[in-house]
Amino acid sequence: MTDRLRIALAQMNPHEGALRANAAKIRALRAEAAARGADLLVTPEFSIAGYPPEDLVLKPAFRAMCEAEIEALAAETADGGPGVIVGGPWKEGEKLYNAAFLLDGGRIVARRAKHELPNYGVFDDKRVFDAGPAPGPVAFRGVRLGLMICEDWWFPAVCETLVESGAELLIAINGSPFELDKGERRIDLAVARVVETGLPFVFLNQIGGQDELVFDGASFVLNADRALALRLPSFAETLAVTDWTREAGEWRCAPQPLAQPLGHEAQIYAAMMLGLRDYVEKNGFPGIVLGLSGGIDSALSAAVAADALGPERVRAVMLPSPYTSAESLEDAAACARLLGIRYDTVPIGPAMEAFHGMLAPLFGNRPPDITEENIQSRIRGVTLMALSNKFGEMLLTTGNKSEMSTGYATIYGDMCGGYSVLKDVYKTDVFAVSRWRNAHVPPDARGPAGPVMPERVITKPPSAELKPGQKDQDTLPPYDVLDAILQGLVEEELSVEELVARGHERALVLRVWRMLDRAEYKRRQAPPGVKIGRRAFGRDRRYPITNGFTGLIA
Repeated sequence: MTDRLRIALAQMNPHEGALRANAAKIRALRAEAAARGADLLVTPEFSIAGYPPEDLVLKPAFRAMCEAEIEALAAETADGGPGVIVGGPWKEGEKLYNAAFLLDGGRIVARRAKHELPNYGVFDDKRVFDAGPAPGPVAFRGVRLGLMICEDWWFPAVCETLVESGAELLIAINGSPFELDKGERRIDLAVARVVETGLPFVFLNQIGGQDELVFDGASFVLNADRALALRLPSFAETLAVTDWTREAGEWRCAPQPLAQPLGHEAQIYAAMMLGLRDYVEKNGFPGIVLGLSGGIDSALSAAVAADALGPERVRAVMLPSPYTSAESLEDAAACARLLGIRYDTVPIGPAMEAFHGMLAPLFGNRPPDITEENIQSRIRGVTLMALSNKFGEMLLTTGNKSEMSTGYATIYGDMCGGYSVLKDVYKTDVFAVSRWRNAHVPPDARGPAGPVMPERVITKPPSAELKPGQKDQDTLPPYDVLDAILQGLVEEELSVEELVARGHERALVLRVWRMLDRAEYKRRQAPPGVKIGRRAFGRDRRYPITNGFTGLIA
């Protein structure tokens, strides 16, 4: 029996499906852990393949390659160096499990299958995996480890089973996606598990962007007295080596300096940066192109892109029409200068005239309306897609969640693109995050050290500038009111009566609800974007397009 243990926690960023690259990363982490005297290296949930694997895991060839990489890693532990905990698929008979593998002494010493399978929000584990039996502890060099996989520790049962069967230390490997302020909930739940079991608890999470999901890391260790012994930084790859001693039969982790949690705006910005960086780099794009209108949404999107990728990989395009104000021209150019990004101008007036002439025989004497406004937006979309096709840069969409909620966006126009960083960010947060970025520089930003947009971009009334004198609030309620109603309808699923009880006008709530309901078909055709809040469109909130439900109307 040992009384000392050194555990290396790898808060790593896997590349979904890139099995050899992920195995090589684990191999390099193990070498570093060995150099630092570790006995055990712990990697996150499904670390060999990236989480969530979705239907990739249903392919026999994919599973066979995962198994081969895990076995190769296991064979390398014959060198007497650190053991490794790695996550991946495990097929046994007709059952397919999300599993954790303990590798040591040149072989796979133990396997444990995920028992609690999440089937809500962004999770579809029950669709592709079978639930494993309640796990018992695994023996590692004289220590009985209570090894769990993500959802297993969100409920008391698995932890209770482990402690009753002799576990001395709880280790949970996770693929836990980011949501605003989720870190506090994780620690509160972990404290509950520690109180129930009397055991120390290790929470290890992956980081990185995977399509709409972003994983924030923020791994931590709680001792049996519920004190935080370690908290790793959010949104950063880290290898932390922890020292454990057994005192009076109880394992204790030596405390280390704690990374400070991020504030509201900093969390949003960091998630957008990491989501975009990984989407662009893991998919092999050379950079991004976006329309820079002089408004706040495109300015913030450009800032995130410059910080995520570096200014040299961002192309901004101003696409002025006869309705574009001099202020917008000045502000877009000023944003580009502050960010140090490429800035091109392509006037769309000639294309507008061509469409007017082409459609005049059919439109006849009908007065201009939203049709002509949408044509402008679609001209811009076609132009930006042409630049994307020609130069290979991904088109970044710039719409926010308030617009996507209400349908205040043009399908095949300003909704064109491959990815969106503001898709799950309400307009009120767009203002707050823009002010935050003008005053702060994220630690891993590749963009400028100072402000990223002129103050006027933040303070002027938002406008699509598709007709003379247009303002967003000609069509939408004030954004602070709109966003409060949308938060209730989308994030909280409140009824009209409940929102009226909060002080909102009934007619306005009904109007916003109808806009939200009617815009579902647009959202189904929107590009993916970073999940920020509790219920992002797409993976979290899935409503039918054809929908006659009017149950919210009293």
